[in-house]
This record gives sequence, structure tokens and C-alpha cells, in this order.
Amino acid sequence: MPSYNTSDFRKGLKVQIDGDPYLMIECNFVKPGKGQALYKCKLRHLIRNTVLDRTYKSGDSLDAADITEIQAQFLYRQGDTFFFMDNESYEQYELGMDTVDDAWKYLKEGMNCSMLLFNNNPIGITPPNHVVLRIEYCEPAVRGNTATNVTKPAKLETGAELIVPNFVESGEMIKIDTRTGEYIERVKE
Repeated sequence: MPSYNTSDFRKGLKVQIDGDPYLMIECNFVKPGKGQALYKCKLRHLIRNTVLDRTYKSGDSLDAADITEIQAQFLYRQGDTFFFMDNESYEQYELGMDTVDDAWKYLKEGMNCSMLLFNNNPIGITPPNHVVLRIEYCEPAVRGNTATNVTKPAKLETGAELIVPNFVESGEMIKIDTRTGEYIERVKE
């Protein structure tokens, strides 16, 4: 298995510690007055989402994690189980609600997503950065309430709720930023 030396440490590196996959989210080089150089790292567990602080001496190494990223199509949802298909091998994957996390709010049947595999098992899903979804229901706009930045809750076709501007109505298509969960603009069909 390939490994990374401390000179290779950088943000975004995927490593394996005690058999678990981690993403290096921060790495700082520290050179004390005397002694060896140190690398202070923050690592996020890719399955449990916990953060780990570790300090490594110059010359230490970590194993590379067997992580691959594939493009997968969202097929359908059945209760708390989500079904995806690899776009190249046509292999199907079942992911639970704990693995999909908040991405379920933006998943529409037929949508292509990015899936992380650790030892060929799915550990995470990332929807596209921007998605277009239909508003199932929102309260009608109140006439005369035209002050700036007036918002209201809206229910999307996926079942998620989102805060939208007052002028948006039921049945309209809107563009959403999946990284922040915020409304971007209305979209014409």
C-alpha cells in the first residue's frame, strides 16, 4: 500500500489511520527552536465525521487510504434507503440515511452525483453544487409586504424545506446551492 511521508502532507490528502479513512483538513508546519520539525494536522474521519488532532515528527509517514470517487446516478428512495448506480460499471449501491446525510434534500431521480468509495464500499455522496427543484408548496405572498429581504418557508419536491424570497410561488422551479442550502434564483421551465 502506498504511503505519504511528512513532506507530502497537505490539505485534502486522504490517509488511513488504524484502518479508517481520514481527510487531512489542516496541516501546519512548526519548526521549534531546537529539535525536529513538527507537522500539526487536523484529520476528519470520512465515515463518522469526527475530527482528530495529531502531531507528526519529520520523517513519519501515513498509509494512503483506498478511496475512489465515482460518478453515480440516483435511482430512487425507498424509506430511509437510497439506491444509486455507478455510471460506468452499472453496479448498484444502497446507502442508508446516515451515509447520505443532508444530501437527501437535493436528490432528484436520475440526478448524477459524486460518490466516495472506501475499499469499494460507499461512504459518502455529494450532489452537484447547484440543483433545480420544483416548489411543492409555499404560502402566497402578502400584498403590500414588499420590504427588502422578506422570506418564507417553502416545501420542495424532495420533501425538504427551504427559506425562499417572498415573491416565489408554488409550482415554480428554483436553483439551490447544495453546499450552503440557500436559494439562488428562479428558473424558467
